[in-house]
Amino acid sequence: MPSVTTSRDDTSDARFEFWRETVRRSFVPLEAVPGQASDFHASLHTSQLGAVQVSVVAAQPHGVTHTPRHIAADQPDFVKVSLQLAGRCRLAQADRQALLAPGELALYDTRRPYTLDFDLPYRMLVLMFPRPLLRLTEQDLRRVNATAIACREGLGPVVQPFLRGLARQVRELDRVGAHRLADSALDLLGALLTQHGSAAAHKEDDGREVLRQRILTYMEQRLSDPELGPDRIAAAHHISRRYLYKLLAEQGHTVSGWIRERRLTQCRRDLVDPVFIHLPVGAVGSRWGFPDPAHFSHAFKAAYGMSPREARDAG
Repeated sequence: MPSVTTSRDDTSDARFEFWRETVRRSFVPLEAVPGQASDFHASLHTSQLGAVQVSVVAAQPHGVTHTPRHIAADQPDFVKVSLQLAGRCRLAQADRQALLAPGELALYDTRRPYTLDFDLPYRMLVLMFPRPLLRLTEQDLRRVNATAIACREGLGPVVQPFLRGLARQVRELDRVGAHRLADSALDLLGALLTQHGSAAAHKEDDGREVLRQRILTYMEQRLSDPELGPDRIAAAHHISRRYLYKLLAEQGHTVSGWIRERRLTQCRRDLVDPVFIHLPVGAVGSRWGFPDPAHFSHAFKAAYGMSPREARDAG
C-alpha cells in the first residue's frame, strides 16, 4: 500500500472508516479514533527501505490507540520513530507524555500500549523497524522512550534534515533503489538517541545524587534519635525502603551501618572532649542514639577494639 488518499466523493464518516482500515493494515494493529473534524480527509504515502518502513501521514484531527488487545504474543518486535512535520501530536506511553511540535521527534515501543492525539491538521514522518536494528540497550531505550527530542542541538541539526529529505522523497524511494538509505537512517537515529539517552542518564544521576545527599543530611541531623530507621527515612523522602537501600548501596553503605558508624564517631569524639567529662559513659552513648549501655559498649568495642571507658581514659 505505497500511497492512499481518502476519496473526495464519500461522506466524511465513510472517509474516516476507510482511514481506520488503512492505518490498521499499514502499521502494527491500531484503532483510529474520530476527532472534531467536520470534513475528514487523510493521506498515507509509504516506501520500504529494506527493513525500515518510511511513511508520511497527513490528516485532519483524530486519534490513534494501540491497546493491550492489539499486542499479540507473536507480533513483530517493532519500534517507531515519528518526526512531526506540521501540526502537533500528543504521544502517551506508560507513564510518559510527549507533546511534539514541528521539528521534534519521539521513539515509541509497539510492545506496549500507546496513544497519539492530533488536535490540528498534521503531517508526520513515521519510521517503523525491528527493535534490534537500532542497536540500543534496553536501558537506553527506556530513557528515550516517549520523550520529545527537539533536534536543535547536538546531532539534531544533522539528523532532522536527513529525515525531512526522506519525507519529501517518500514516493520515489522505492524506485531509486535506496536500500542503503536504511542503514544511514538507522545509524543517524541510533547516534541521536544515544546522545539524548546519555544526557537523560546524567540528569537522572544528578537527581539521584541530590536525593542521596538530602537523605544523608537528614540522617546526620537525627543521629540522637534512637527511633531513626529505614521506614522513617524512606517515608520522609517519599521513596520505598528498597530504593533507599539502593541509593546508599551505590556508595558502599547500608542504612543501619551508616547510622551506627556516624553515631560511634560522635560518641568517640565526646568521650575525649573535656566539655563532656562529667557525663557517664552510658550517658554519652544515650546522647547519640544508644539508650542501652550494654549495646553501646559492645558496638563501640567491635568498632574500635576498646571499650568506651578505655577510649576515655586513653584520650
